Amino acid sequence: MPEASADKVERWGIFELELEGEAGGNPFVDVTFQARFSHGHRNVGVNGFYDGDGLYRIRFMPDVPGEWTYETQSNCEALDGRSGSFVCVAPGAGNHGPVRVEDTYHFAYADGTPYYQVGTTCYAWVHQGDELEEQTLATLREAPFNKLRTCVFPKRYAFNENEPVYYPFERGADGGWDFARFAPEFFRHFEKRVGQLMGLGIEADLILFHPYDGGHWGFDRMSAEEDDRYLRYVIARLAAYRNVWWSLANEYDIMGTKSMADWDRFFRILCEEDPHQHLRSVHNCRTFYDHGKPWVTHCSIQSGTDNVAAWRDAYRKPVVVDECCYEGNIEHGWGNISAQELVRRFWIGTVKGGYVGHGETYLHPQDVLWWSKGGVLHGESPARIAFLRKLLEGGPPRGLDPVRWRPHWDMWGAGKGDDYYLFYFGERQPAEYTFEPPGENEYRVEIIDTWEMTVTPLEGTFTGRFKIELPGRSFTAVRMQKA
Repeated sequence: MPEASADKVERWGIFELELEGEAGGNPFVDVTFQARFSHGHRNVGVNGFYDGDGLYRIRFMPDVPGEWTYETQSNCEALDGRSGSFVCVAPGAGNHGPVRVEDTYHFAYADGTPYYQVGTTCYAWVHQGDELEEQTLATLREAPFNKLRTCVFPKRYAFNENEPVYYPFERGADGGWDFARFAPEFFRHFEKRVGQLMGLGIEADLILFHPYDGGHWGFDRMSAEEDDRYLRYVIARLAAYRNVWWSLANEYDIMGTKSMADWDRFFRILCEEDPHQHLRSVHNCRTFYDHGKPWVTHCSIQSGTDNVAAWRDAYRKPVVVDECCYEGNIEHGWGNISAQELVRRFWIGTVKGGYVGHGETYLHPQDVLWWSKGGVLHGESPARIAFLRKLLEGGPPRGLDPVRWRPHWDMWGAGKGDDYYLFYFGERQPAEYTFEPPGENEYRVEIIDTWEMTVTPLEGTFTGRFKIELPGRSFTAVRMQKA
């Protein structure tokens, strides 16, 4: 829900202007509606949208405290030249603003609070009906995840062949979809769920296109004009929500109806139309989009996590491995790794300076798999991921970077300067290990069992070249902090 009264809006909340206008013809195409918001010498242009029943709305996320004024422009007389003002006040509890890129490879909220991405995937959860969707929200309330990848369009794929409750377009006279007429009820429902995620402190990573239509609806085969109109409508409706991230597609490279020029154009539309400049990415199947292009804010990758440090070096942007395979037991290879393996991949991605995403695909008699429909979690990895998140949040405030020195080739490490180090051994199980950090700092050392979720401090402090005893078990980590 918009976080506003008639004259006051909290910083990074939502100001919403509702006006009545023309309902005849096709207002989605025929009516133009914008507003200019001003604060001092700053002016921000925002597009409005038609919400059905003769109602038009403009949404704006003020990011600077103080008085803001606005004035509308439209080719509809009832919407043109309307002006007013409101005061942007201090943000409420839990409102840290949108997430931005910080220190090249990491993230932080707009108020400077560090953000450590610990995401999950529920592609089609918003299309399952209220009972299951509310169950998903209840699960997320207790889960460790602070980002959720989800599709705007409904999905038709393995374990997900049910029809959605709402559809994004109205039907034409011939019974087919009219891609020039959006269905406001669909988008009202969708944005309600985005707002509920915001209330839980969860970023909504919105997947704008995907190839999993199954030849069923045709939402993946719209014309360029229809694609662009859809993008602009979604941006107008959702950009004022501070928890929004834009993901142009899931597995963009297997959408055969789109060219590379199309994806470049979509990115340009996001840059031009989003007044709040939310994070932007696109997700691959086999072939990476060029994450080095200036409109890409961070890398969204489907792959293992072994090459995270190399991707950081190549693109000089945050690396998020959103899909590194899922904990589960389905027949597909991407959905049947063990909880231990998923947790291992989380740790590898972390100590190589990146961020990793969770997913779960356990067989269910009604095909309610978390990865697609949400519901409840059945796996063992979320508790261990919560443990990792707690360690990260107790570490350096600007994330971890790969350690360029290390004692041997068979371990991995990250840190921040010479003050903090986190090393991980993965499936290896040494009973002792020798460290020789640069400099003359003294360190407190702790042994971490990443599976049993324990932290055991060693007595005393350590400096120079030193050897420590280890438990000789897999999935051990070592944390070193300047004494």
